[in-house]
Amino acid sequence: MATGRTHRTATRSRGIPEATVARLPLYLRALTALSERSVPTVSSEELATAAGVNSAKLRKDFSYLGSYGTRGVGYDVEYLVYQISRELGLTQDWPVVIVGIGNLGAALAGYGGFASRGFRVAGLIDADRAMTGKQVAGLTVRHTDELEPLIKESGVSIGVIATPAGAAQAVCNRLVEAGVTSILNFAPTVLNVPDGVDVRKVDLSIELQILAFHEQRKAGEEAELRDAEAAAAAAAAQSGAVERGTAGTAGTAAGTAAGNAAAAKKRTGQGPDGDVPAVMPA
Repeated sequence: MATGRTHRTATRSRGIPEATVARLPLYLRALTALSERSVPTVSSEELATAAGVNSAKLRKDFSYLGSYGTRGVGYDVEYLVYQISRELGLTQDWPVVIVGIGNLGAALAGYGGFASRGFRVAGLIDADRAMTGKQVAGLTVRHTDELEPLIKESGVSIGVIATPAGAAQAVCNRLVEAGVTSILNFAPTVLNVPDGVDVRKVDLSIELQILAFHEQRKAGEEAELRDAEAAAAAAAAQSGAVERGTAGTAGTAAGTAAGNAAAAKKRTGQGPDGDVPAVMPA
């Protein structure tokens, strides 16, 4: 079976933008789900919705692959699965070594998604001699002294670093010196690598901090909405009180005016309707 050491994906040489490459796994995941449900074809709108992108962007991305679909029919699901898998290099075997078999490293070792997507965990490495020889996810943990021989004998091309931050750069250096050219870094630190080595960083704490920011913003927006509603209610209540007060004042003024008019008529001798009496008093 071919290994990844002598094969590199051709996306860069074919001029596929990095942003498009980053979306191809999203399309593949959505297409794989459709394939598992035996769905033969899918429209760009349906696939875009499933992948979480807009349909215009999806069609543009697929144009880089030379796939344009059929008007009125859509895209052939199985063919797209093959086409994207081939473009991502998933139609061949990619041996992976995981360095750092703590809780995270052990969880990664047991992740079933590796094998189903063309990645084979070729070895587990840890610096703790107490871990050497233990079985994790069906594999025997080996000491870091065996890192370079493991990479050579298994043709490892991708290294996964799940060590503490302080050890990550040293591990990275050893991986690169042994010939590894792609690294997935779970350690909370930035790695320095030479040209020609690709690094993808996964920092769970940063992702959680970003989610915390959005939660705080949503809470602030909800508080502002509640304050605005309370202010509107208070303003409405005050407006009603003013209107009632104005009506009461107008009624009092009218009553006072009527009383004053009656008194004036009484002083001038006018009748209740303002007419002069027919018989004047002597």
